[in-house]
Amino acid sequence: MTTPPASTPATPTRAGRRPSPQLAQIKRTVYFLSRNTLAIVGLAIILFFLVVAVWGFFYPAPSDKLAGYCGTTTSGGQGNPACSLYPKTTVCTYPSGSAPPGPNCYPVESLNPSQIAPTVDLARHTLGPLPFGSLSIDSSNPYFYNPFDGIVKGAEWSLGISAGIVGTGALIGLMLGAIAGYFGGYTDEIVMRFTDIFLSIPGLLLILVILAVIGSTISTLEGRIVVLMGAFIITWWPLYTRIVRGQVLVTREQKYVEASKASGARSGRIILRHIIPNSMYPVFVQMSLDVGSIPLALGGIVFLGFNIFPTLYFPEWGTLAALSVITLPAQLTLCSGGPCVFPWWQVLFPGLVLFLFAISVNFLSDGLRDALDPRLRR
Repeated sequence: MTTPPASTPATPTRAGRRPSPQLAQIKRTVYFLSRNTLAIVGLAIILFFLVVAVWGFFYPAPSDKLAGYCGTTTSGGQGNPACSLYPKTTVCTYPSGSAPPGPNCYPVESLNPSQIAPTVDLARHTLGPLPFGSLSIDSSNPYFYNPFDGIVKGAEWSLGISAGIVGTGALIGLMLGAIAGYFGGYTDEIVMRFTDIFLSIPGLLLILVILAVIGSTISTLEGRIVVLMGAFIITWWPLYTRIVRGQVLVTREQKYVEASKASGARSGRIILRHIIPNSMYPVFVQMSLDVGSIPLALGGIVFLGFNIFPTLYFPEWGTLAALSVITLPAQLTLCSGGPCVFPWWQVLFPGLVLFLFAISVNFLSDGLRDALDPRLRR
């Protein structure tokens, strides 16, 4: 009786290999993230705004810098010569309480000829040309801003500026934090003391100083955007450096890092292949929180009187929200002696866009935190 030969272990094929730890971590994160309802809602809202931003590239607004319109009729029924000062697209308006001169015409208040409420064409069940109403720029003249155009065209600017600031700040903080945490010693002391200097300066004050000193000397749109983003990046990277350094101090003590050192791998390879990939997850959570705060900060700066962009009517969400609040007192004062409708739509729609964007990234960041932390998955 012959003994059967011992079976040899089969050589693993490419299809049968186990996925890399990084890929397995990504799959686990996606799985746990998909089980979080609020995170999915936040992700859906963000994707919607991304679609609007892409649409904004092709949206036929009167200008990429000022979505301004001028009404053709005042309360007296005659054209206002003041509109000749604003060579923008005209919109058919007529005095409130009188018969409209034609289709797609909007009634205006006698005391505020630039105030047009949101309109809906019920016959066709579609939104009219001014679905979000008008935003009064000059309440004494029939010249106004179209919030719908501003929100659509502002999506690309708001999302682009926010992503650029947060992405660049996170990249700088990621590299500095990884170097400081991995090497330690004098390198850690120098990087972290330099970081503490910037953390000790109030971020908003530093931004305002940079915009006042440098931004006032630049007239081009591209130059102002670069200065604006640079001012925010200077105040944003220290936080990421702190976060990454703390994570690297834990990661560098892991067995796979010690094994890489024992095999003779260089420090640069260890940082790029092991330290940074395993220290990025807290950065993702912080980035998702910071993206939503950029338009809010821009709106606050514009409200304080700093002209970030070449014009106050630039289509950016924070600027649009600030403009709606700045122009509101003049309208209420003008209409104090007569029956005027409170322009609720001027504050509601820009504020609603900022609220949805900020709350969506907060929902997504909470979901990412729960998905990336094993202690919160239980």
